[in-house]
Amino acid sequence: MEPHGPACPASVLFGCELTASTKSYTFQVDEEDDSDHILALSVVCLSDGAKDECNVVEVIGRNHENQEIAVPVANLKLSCQPLLSLDNFKLQPPVTFRLAAGSGPVHLTGWHRIMHREDASFEEDDDLSEEDEEELPSIMPAKK
Repeated sequence: MEPHGPACPASVLFGCELTASTKSYTFQVDEEDDSDHILALSVVCLSDGAKDECNVVEVIGRNHENQEIAVPVANLKLSCQPLLSLDNFKLQPPVTFRLAAGSGPVHLTGWHRIMHREDASFEEDDDLSEEDEEELPSIMPAKK
């Protein structure tokens, strides 16, 4: 077993395309999979063939009350903003991406991070004892 806990992370590249004919894409995982999954979006961009029109991309997921919620995350236009960095915007599946306005094509890229679990619980690793806190290195100021 690894010294940092029972989880063994893996990351795989994620990508999807939204167009006039394929306006939505749903990212989901098998319900029986007991791993933790995170989708980290890094870039939303227009690609070859895009018209100079507003392309609004929204994310449809669930809020803290398990109600469906749609949130716009990008408004791209070829002449002024063809690309947007989302800085690894983290989402938990299932999540749907929808082209709410425009005809695309719009590409979404990022990383699908998978944390495989074994029999041990994550709670044991999350709690740092006072001894562990004392062993953490202090932050040194930057040299000028």
